[in-house]
Amino acid sequence: MCRKDNKYGEEGITKASTRACHYIYTYLYIYSLVAIGDTNNVLAGSIQDFYADSKILVTGATGFIGKALIEKLLRSCTQVSTIFMLIRPKKGLNSQIRHDKLLDSSIFDTIRDQNPELLKKLVTVEGDVAQENLGLSEADRKKLVEEIDVVFHSAATVRFTEKLKDAIELNTLGTIKVIELCREMKNLKAFVHVSTAYSNAEKYEVLETVYPAPCDLEQLKACCRDPIDKKKEKKLVGKHPNNYTMTKAVSEYVVSTQASDLPVAIVRPSIVTGAWKEPVPGWVDNVSGISGIMVEISRGTLRSIICDEKCVMDVIPVDIVVNTLIAAAWHTARHRSITVPVYNCTSGTLNPISWYNYGRLTEKYCLQVPSKYVQWYPGFSFTTNRFRHSIIELFMHFLPALFIDLIMVLNGMKPIMFEIAKKFKKACKNGEFFALHEWKFQCDNLVALNKAISAENDKDTFSVDIAKIEWDSYVRNYLMGLRKFVLKDDPETLAGARKKLHR
Repeated sequence: MCRKDNKYGEEGITKASTRACHYIYTYLYIYSLVAIGDTNNVLAGSIQDFYADSKILVTGATGFIGKALIEKLLRSCTQVSTIFMLIRPKKGLNSQIRHDKLLDSSIFDTIRDQNPELLKKLVTVEGDVAQENLGLSEADRKKLVEEIDVVFHSAATVRFTEKLKDAIELNTLGTIKVIELCREMKNLKAFVHVSTAYSNAEKYEVLETVYPAPCDLEQLKACCRDPIDKKKEKKLVGKHPNNYTMTKAVSEYVVSTQASDLPVAIVRPSIVTGAWKEPVPGWVDNVSGISGIMVEISRGTLRSIICDEKCVMDVIPVDIVVNTLIAAAWHTARHRSITVPVYNCTSGTLNPISWYNYGRLTEKYCLQVPSKYVQWYPGFSFTTNRFRHSIIELFMHFLPALFIDLIMVLNGMKPIMFEIAKKFKKACKNGEFFALHEWKFQCDNLVALNKAISAENDKDTFSVDIAKIEWDSYVRNYLMGLRKFVLKDDPETLAGARKKLHR
């Protein structure tokens, strides 16, 4: 439901307790504004000056945000000393092989072309936030403790369907281990925790403050030791839509209670999407969330989506998120706050666009920049009518998939389309909560941060001015990015794809 109908957090709360909570949050928020809003008291020094000769640790380095963060630091803070990346072995690949694969990513194309020597500043440290002691060797831990100046904690499982035990170990207990490491560091200037704007998804209005944990930390730890039944698990998750948002909420509370004496900040991005400007407009390397939906719309294989098209679609380009992280660390090092500063890195308040308008822009540019992989003429609708959606899904999603599979079998090929359709249905189902509701995110701290950046003449390099995003051109570039970086569809095929679409 959209804002006017949203009743999150009001059930069962008395007027007195609501008023008390309001006073507490207002009190904390005023302190936050005092610490962040007065840009005249920020110590002199640009963001680039701050990062010169610094040694940085990034967890979650191989993730979408992580690799974009690393690329931006290398390209825009060229005097940085070293960026240590915590990378775990995965699927039979050790951390060094994963390091090499990371450097092959398209996001580093600009650096490879202009200044490849910068890539030598990336150093992999084998570790895993789910393991005891972060899976670090004694020598590596000692090195990090002795040398690190800035920590960006981005490692997390973002899967909405993650098992509760795994979500707790990665998102919550992993954060505790990173805090313990930060506490030992001798030169720590800033620790930035990457959360999500939906860590408080059960609320309608989300302030830039840390809310009480939705459940007890010891209860979560107990879940990792002893299996619990579905009933107890549901009770723990409470009003949260999934394990991801609940464990991220607890993680924020852990940061605010266990790391408040450290130079720490929390950044909450909303739905992270392709790049607005950097390293190139439209850069993206995955089909998660909105990216996957846009790909299937462009191919003509997605015809109906459960969504309230009147609601604000809160998306945030990955380069805006990265600039916020980099600037938040810089600002935190210079401005110790009484409370842990929180930045809601969201677009819905400062530059809103509805699901309907975003969808129509997507449809418009799918026709202008089609992929050679287009199967049907693009066209889709948002609906909240589940019966209507089910009918369209059956006749326009599943039956065509079965037909294509039949042709594949007759040609001696393995059928895959029906399974893909089922997986996509599941993915859309998992995201329905966020497509049917709307939130009002306070962004005062983010606006103040943008003013602080501008005061140091860093606004052109590290802008977080969301209001300047022009959604029409953004969606076009995003689709071009999906075409180039995800579908690996060369620009030379565009003319042929247009012919195929209109024949």
